[in-house]
Amino acid sequence: MTGLLSLQSITKAYPGVLANDAVDFDVQPGEIHALLGENGAGKSTLMKVLSGQTKPDGGRIVWKDDETSIASPQASKALGIGMVHQHFALFDGMSVGENVALGLGHEFDATQRDRIRAMSEKYGLPLNPDALVFTLSAGEKQRIEIVRALLGDPQLLILDEPTSVLTPQEADALFATLRLLRDEGRGLVFISHKLNEVRALCDRATILRGGKVVATCVPAEKSAEEIAEMMIGTRPVPTRKAKQKIGDLALSVSGLNSGDVRIPALEVRGGEIVGVAGVAGNGQEALYAVLSGETLAPDAGTINVHGQPVGRLGPGERRLLGAAFVPEERLGHAAVPDFSLIDNTLLSNIQTEGFQRRGLVDWNRTREHSEEICEGYDVRHAGVTGRASSLSGGNLQKFIVGRELIKNPSVLVVNQPTWGVDMGSATNIRDRLKALAEAGSAVLVISQDLDELFDLADRLCVLNHGALSDTRPTADWTAETLGVAMTGDADSPEAASQTEERAA
Repeated sequence: MTGLLSLQSITKAYPGVLANDAVDFDVQPGEIHALLGENGAGKSTLMKVLSGQTKPDGGRIVWKDDETSIASPQASKALGIGMVHQHFALFDGMSVGENVALGLGHEFDATQRDRIRAMSEKYGLPLNPDALVFTLSAGEKQRIEIVRALLGDPQLLILDEPTSVLTPQEADALFATLRLLRDEGRGLVFISHKLNEVRALCDRATILRGGKVVATCVPAEKSAEEIAEMMIGTRPVPTRKAKQKIGDLALSVSGLNSGDVRIPALEVRGGEIVGVAGVAGNGQEALYAVLSGETLAPDAGTINVHGQPVGRLGPGERRLLGAAFVPEERLGHAAVPDFSLIDNTLLSNIQTEGFQRRGLVDWNRTREHSEEICEGYDVRHAGVTGRASSLSGGNLQKFIVGRELIKNPSVLVVNQPTWGVDMGSATNIRDRLKALAEAGSAVLVISQDLDELFDLADRLCVLNHGALSDTRPTADWTAETLGVAMTGDADSPEAASQTEERAA
């Protein structure tokens, strides 16, 4: 049998970092092969070699039994390799269709519009070809990447965290598609931190740690805990949020209708975590923007922090009241790609005492704070003077979350806190959120990860088409009833029936 891909002794070094250390990795036709490891383990570098984004320092690339080189992304596509990126390779000022057509080397016309619609409908990834990318959520942007890759008819398809912003139902539909592609004889590389998904979907797994291959296995023959131990050297053990007395009202919203998001009532008290579930594109960004002050409310009194009306106050003024915010999009929103970690630390601390006095920045204090964040949240980096864009997605997320949590805010609003973060780091971030609430802070978590919400939240509500439902105790929900509410009506007969069945 002719092999599809064989990477042999691939080595790639960056200043101060050996990203890939003689890595062997192969994919056969008709298999789904998982590539696993912590953030910074070398997965992204290996895929950049395969997709033509970087050249290895040593090793061989064998494609269909012939040694080759992949000098560019165009050369990778010409071989028959498709890539679904974790970080979106999209032009925000262009439409969905224009982005797809550009990636395929075509003009966007009626034929391309029909192809996009047909492909997106076939695989349960709805897209409007005429929508401008900058208006879309991260989940919708990811759909563009998947559809664009599939339209290229790849023989090898690489998917980097493809389910991170999908509902369980959407993930199941995607898995059906991936199995179909496998059955057609295509090879697939599946990169994910959701180990139960890996166990259910993948035929083989290669595990990296510190740039080296440390294990290969059949995922279905291992438990998630065993795989995690191979990835990080120990088994992560999440803490449970201790039951405690709920404190005073810290964040409240009432009668808010900004057009993009409608909130009849929402309350978060000190000591509790409230979760907001929703399918990508249902108003998460708008909800975050109005709570953080990036979008001002129609009336000051519709949003209150510690009883003070803040609806007409911006993010900086809300931070002075003890609030902190973590947006969904890392690069360009939470962090400036070309700024150093020191500079990015300053962005949310410029008004904080100790970072600037009499109009002058205390750079020594800012550097020390940056290093403290990196150490406390295990951010793998080559130095705090390095650019934010030089970090892997997961490490940048740890830095951004750490930058906000280290200040011990009394109110925290966080959107997708562990998107693209490995299991060990996700456990760490969730434990920090629990500890923050246990210390008396009010925490609002917007997430599409149902496991995350069930682990964290004391109460849950659902965002559907911009409308926020009533908040209910987490124990009143199941994954099924929450899924129904996310895709329809939180008070639908189906949801109510499933809730009653659970209670019985």
